[in-house]
Amino acid sequence: MNEFIIKSVDAEDIKSELLKIGFDNGYCEVACGKFKYKNLKIFDLIPAQANILKQTALSVGADCATHHDVISGNIEKSDVILGGSYSQLIKIADKLMGQPFSLKLLGDKIKQILDKPKRRTKLAGILNVTPDSFSDGGLYFNPEDAIKHAYQLAEDGADIIDIGAESTRPFSEGVPFEVQIERLKLVLSGLKDIGIPLSVDTRSSFVAEFAADYGVKVINDVSGLDYDPRVAEVAVKNGMTLILQHSKGEPSDMQINPDYEDVVEEVYFGLRQKLELARHKGVKDVILDVGIGFGKTREHNFELLNRIEEFFDLGCPLMVGVSRKSLLGIDNDDNMTKDALTAAISYPLITKGVDYLRVHNVKLHKQLLGLAV
Repeated sequence: MNEFIIKSVDAEDIKSELLKIGFDNGYCEVACGKFKYKNLKIFDLIPAQANILKQTALSVGADCATHHDVISGNIEKSDVILGGSYSQLIKIADKLMGQPFSLKLLGDKIKQILDKPKRRTKLAGILNVTPDSFSDGGLYFNPEDAIKHAYQLAEDGADIIDIGAESTRPFSEGVPFEVQIERLKLVLSGLKDIGIPLSVDTRSSFVAEFAADYGVKVINDVSGLDYDPRVAEVAVKNGMTLILQHSKGEPSDMQINPDYEDVVEEVYFGLRQKLELARHKGVKDVILDVGIGFGKTREHNFELLNRIEEFFDLGCPLMVGVSRKSLLGIDNDDNMTKDALTAAISYPLITKGVDYLRVHNVKLHKQLLGLAV
């Protein structure tokens, strides 16, 4: 008897693999959904909702895990895990349309999660106009040097340039908004014709207001509105995009024994809460950032990176910044080495479809994007 030869097939390659074996081309697109699988965690269902969802899942050959007391009703609420192929999950969502207990809304939400277009990663080039940033503090503190570097980042392929006048590295102290404005004034004046959107990395509404007067289109708030909630009002008033990052504590103390029971869920719900606040205040365009290195251990950071796709379900573009950070484990090496390791971490983020990478070395990452087609 001949030996059976078996190899695994990545779900992302299933269409080409089906065509290779001579599968019907006309039915291939539909069939792909039968070979792609997804697990969804749904929170706080009452027993009636959980029971209906489980029976619906079983009826199409999928499954739904619930708390063991759901069947008896001896529990007020249960989180559930629904798992199946894309085609099964779509069938479940369709069947929920005719069910009571607001399950039609759940069916709509499941369809939204499954119907995601392919995401193309963009690059946010980092420009620190500070004397003390962790990687390049002082290099671009002179406005002329900063302007020259910004144009170089644009030439290298940056989609956005993120300009920071306050270092928020671990154990740093805050910088008064007047000082930030003074550092930004000449730089922003010199970048009016750069041709790509500018972002200002600040927690201050006063700095955000100043930046808006210079045509800045994006505010990157690493505190996620915790430091100065009025940043959202400035964004609304000026039609700006708002980047909301998760952080735990202030830069001065955030790396002192950061602790989580479940870092992914806590960051997920933290960002969800920030998003709801921004929406309530009227902000239309929001980008979310899980905050690598902001109140997280190295293990927390890699847990977030490995499970980054879970944050797509928040429904906003996602930014990730790992460039030259301490999670690389090479604080004392040169920036060339740090950039190489940054690129190694960036590649899977690109293939997963992270919307923005915030990086120092734009040229290297532009080349990397060319490889990850």
